[in-house]
Amino acid sequence: MIEVSSWHRGGLHFRDVSLDVPFDHFGGRGERTLRVFARIMAAEAESTKPYLVFLQGGPGFEAPRPTTPVGARTWQARALEDFQIVLLDQRGTGRSSPIGSVEGRITGLVDPSDDPTVIADQLSRYRADSIVEDAELLRTELGIERWSLLGQSFGGFTALRYVSAHSESLHEVYFTGGLPALGVDPAAVYATTWEGMKRKSEQHYRAFPGDREKMARLIDLAEAEGGIALPGGARATTERLRLQGHHLGASDGPEKLHHLLDLDPASAAFRHDLAASIPFSGRNPLYAVIHESCWADGARTEWAARRAMPADVRADPTLLAGEHAGPESFAEDPELAPFAEVAEVVAGHDWPRLYDVAALQAADVRGAAAVYFEDAYVPVEHSLATVAHLGGVRPWVTNEYEHNGLRADGYRVLDRLITLARG
Repeated sequence: MIEVSSWHRGGLHFRDVSLDVPFDHFGGRGERTLRVFARIMAAEAESTKPYLVFLQGGPGFEAPRPTTPVGARTWQARALEDFQIVLLDQRGTGRSSPIGSVEGRITGLVDPSDDPTVIADQLSRYRADSIVEDAELLRTELGIERWSLLGQSFGGFTALRYVSAHSESLHEVYFTGGLPALGVDPAAVYATTWEGMKRKSEQHYRAFPGDREKMARLIDLAEAEGGIALPGGARATTERLRLQGHHLGASDGPEKLHHLLDLDPASAAFRHDLAASIPFSGRNPLYAVIHESCWADGARTEWAARRAMPADVRADPTLLAGEHAGPESFAEDPELAPFAEVAEVVAGHDWPRLYDVAALQAADVRGAAAVYFEDAYVPVEHSLATVAHLGGVRPWVTNEYEHNGLRADGYRVLDRLITLARG
């Protein structure tokens, strides 16, 4: 059953939509259902514009909650000129049956269990293939013949699955910072991203000469004390400090990292800011637990980022990491600790293929892809190899932006893609 409520604010008009979807779209889990939520955003009260579905990056993050005034130069402002925007909370996030941990127990499971194998099996239904089927049911329930997609990062991976599985439902598709590798061992992808993070680390230390010494001092402190104590009981050990390199994947990230390192490590301000800036945390646990699965196109992950870590990075912890998940995050954060054994099972899961190359090549969907030459998370070579299979999607390769181009200069980025797609 679908439920719809309407409201408006600041000249924008919203419809909040909830519906029940099968927990398992591919069989084997009976009649279990999840509640999935989407917010439809329009510039007019009775808009007849076509629909653009925004697929959020992650995995494991809900869609953004719009608070930006009309007239700001955001991607939403550009999209509203041509579309109504569908902000989908992907299953397990936001208002879509969220997965989390509260007081040491995993919450949000369809079948509550203490068995890590049972839980891991459930979480295998939270990948792009299931998200796409949820979206298809939403499209059908809303009576929409075809709609368009905008996928950011992991959202682009999900958009590619949509093209592979349901191209007949799509009019246009836009990718920003995200076209996955096809049929590649995830460790090969992470080997490339490690090399990119090495370059970005050295660039950062050249730009901010004192920061390497500050990072080294923090690592010494963490090693001496078994991790730097953080609010909420978490600890920042060497590998979690290394994850501060995720800042370097954004256009404003080097400054943010520098400002963090500028604080007194003994201060409450530093420890709160450090806790808030660690990418894998209890706020969105799926991001840590099933993160590597987004690269698994018919393969096991087996802690691919750790398998691919170069020897010189292992030897020098001031060489920073980006989206390189590892088992240590679950041991060092009380909110992630309930997922520790689950994550080990997930790492050994045999993931099915996500993409059908023949279907991608046959798809009659036009669009465009922003491929960021210096992308820290999605290597340019894999993006270009994949977009070559999409005859109707035109690539825009640029070094003007980092991975966060859609957030940093959204109006211009989306406008460029729309213009490129439509000739």
